[in-house]
Amino acid sequence: MSTMIAGKRVGPIGFGLMGLTWRPNPTPYDEAVTVMKTALENGANFWNGAEFYGPPTANSLQLLNHYFTKHPEDKDNIVLSIKGCFGAAGPDCSHEGVKKSIENCLKVLDGKKSINIFKPARVDPKVDIEETVAAIAEYVKAGKIGGIGLSEVNARTIRRAHAVHPISAVEVEFSLFSTDLKSNGVGATCAELGIPIVAYSPLSRGFLTGQVRSRDDIPEGDFRKALPRFQPDVFDENLKLVDEIEKIAKKKGVTPPQIAIAWVCSQSETPGLPTIIPIPGAVKVARVTENLAHIKLNESELAEIQQVLDRIPVTGDRYGGPLAKFMNL
Repeated sequence: MSTMIAGKRVGPIGFGLMGLTWRPNPTPYDEAVTVMKTALENGANFWNGAEFYGPPTANSLQLLNHYFTKHPEDKDNIVLSIKGCFGAAGPDCSHEGVKKSIENCLKVLDGKKSINIFKPARVDPKVDIEETVAAIAEYVKAGKIGGIGLSEVNARTIRRAHAVHPISAVEVEFSLFSTDLKSNGVGATCAELGIPIVAYSPLSRGFLTGQVRSRDDIPEGDFRKALPRFQPDVFDENLKLVDEIEKIAKKKGVTPPQIAIAWVCSQSETPGLPTIIPIPGAVKVARVTENLAHIKLNESELAEIQQVLDRIPVTGDRYGGPLAKFMNL
């Protein structure tokens, strides 16, 4: 199964670049290139990065420049989505903020790869979404980027943005831990308007990998230690959901991440929802191969998972601190 994004055909599972550069100890570029090449060879030709996934001189864009310097033959094989317009003070989605961000992204990529979709990372409460989309649309009309995406938006914002310029994709968090798009109108609106959803954190920031069994498994300096769902008073409660998914995976003979990703993919077949493309990230070749295996869940397995979700609620919000105020705008 494949779908079209910004006029390009993409596979059912994409690849998230965040973990390669935005962590206390980033992956060395040549190792990262091997991981990225493995993702492409396993069918993940939709790549998702950001101008702020790492410091200004070592984020997704510099890594991508390095990759396409090594593999220029892949530039037309990758559908690249880049988020921008976001800094330490939050989003700047004014006309000037959009211009500054896009121009910087294009400068760092240096013509080695085009941007197929540009997304403001969050809605700017100080700027009408119509102004933001119109500013990005100038770059689409000029042929400098391929299309416009949105990230972490509500249904009303999607409609307002789409009325200004067709939206190519909407990126939201979606996993067994985060199912809001099924009930908050985002999924239904995207289905109605024919907009695919890009599902980030399909493994719930490591919970569903099975490798995070305690807070001690999260490195010092890792931003997850500040997230509400990883706090000591709720951590063990949230592990109960992980334990149940591990039982289902064991019974099927696959891994918990494969169950989690397969469940996200399966939601594309739910009436009233659009195509949903999970973008798991990984820093090791073995993990990429594991994540990109095409696992199919049958009706009884999906029903069993739903029973688990109904029985074990997730405790804690997705974000806390300053980022919380930029959710669902």
